[in-house]
Amino acid sequence: MKRRAFLRTGLTGAGVAGIAAAPLAAPLAGATVAHGLDTIFNPRRPERDYNGPVRLSSNENPLGIAPSARQAIVDGLDEANRYPGATGELVREALVARLGVKPGQLFFGSGSTEILRIAAAAWAAPGGRLIYAEPTYEDVPRYSQPFAYDHVTVPLTSDYAHDIDRMREEAAKSSAPSVIYFCNPNNPTGTLTSTGPIMDWIRDESEQHLFLVDEAYFELADDPGYETFVPLIERHPNLIVARTFSKVYAMAGIRLGYGIAHEATVQRVLPFATRNAPNHVAGVAAVASLADEEFFAKSVKTNDEAKAMMYDALGQLDIEVLPSHTNFIMHRIKGELATYNERMFEAGFNVGRPFPPMTDWSRLSMGLPSDMEKLAEVMMDFRRKDWI
Repeated sequence: MKRRAFLRTGLTGAGVAGIAAAPLAAPLAGATVAHGLDTIFNPRRPERDYNGPVRLSSNENPLGIAPSARQAIVDGLDEANRYPGATGELVREALVARLGVKPGQLFFGSGSTEILRIAAAAWAAPGGRLIYAEPTYEDVPRYSQPFAYDHVTVPLTSDYAHDIDRMREEAAKSSAPSVIYFCNPNNPTGTLTSTGPIMDWIRDESEQHLFLVDEAYFELADDPGYETFVPLIERHPNLIVARTFSKVYAMAGIRLGYGIAHEATVQRVLPFATRNAPNHVAGVAAVASLADEEFFAKSVKTNDEAKAMMYDALGQLDIEVLPSHTNFIMHRIKGELATYNERMFEAGFNVGRPFPPMTDWSRLSMGLPSDMEKLAEVMMDFRRKDWI
């Protein structure tokens, strides 16, 4: 089944008749119902039979959701009129089996970004401090804005890892509670910080500080110095691990993330969480995805192949690139980033946004290997024009 075809399949019969009885918006006047619905749901269809750029800017999985997840959504539409409490319990059971945690050690959100928002809200306190790397994923600083956090940024080390020693020094400067945020692997650099020193810090630190560990790219990381923080939650109530279905399971548009924490910590954050999460469609897709080992392997393999192609192309061009353990890479550019992005857009590729202070670098998400092959050709052309 083609991507989004389930929307057309699931909206046949009485459902379409009901929609057809209502006037469509002016730009769709005179269009057939099928065309009108397809335009509404698919302004740019994933089959790429449009003239827009290839999207390599948001770290999305180019495969689309697993066929099993798509079928689960179609089959689950009959229950879409019901509140999703039972569906949420199925997701919880599947994650308990996968992670080896207790049911009460999980909470859900609309993507892992909501898990980060919930944590920022739950730990806000007068004089509280937020300590994080620069650059890193922006959502924790962004979601903390309504609260009176003092922001403390610590530059990455020369090898683009979190500077644990300096972060510990900053935390020790104040008796006020702190939220200490680690995105590991880090976004936008794609680099890893060895988990041992962070774990040692968590074991040594008092519980007034919350350690918020973002493992959005956990499934894509493969390095001897990297391990998940989930085993620490049983003994450390000041730890929350955030995960997502957006990356390896390709559910970025469906929105489902989850937090893993001590049961007492989960009880503390629940008043800040949305009830009835996850929604029914996300829930049935998640359960199917977790059981689909073939799709998981395909996602990892496709990403590895795309990265290998880009490492090869950038190596031929002698362009500096950081080692990545994610579904994106960070590479040097020549000149202004805005100019580079505009030229890439004109060449048919939408690449990454700015990440100060690394303004002479571009974050490039991985597409299909065929996308990256075409992008490599564009980069070769840019070199001939002295643009890269």
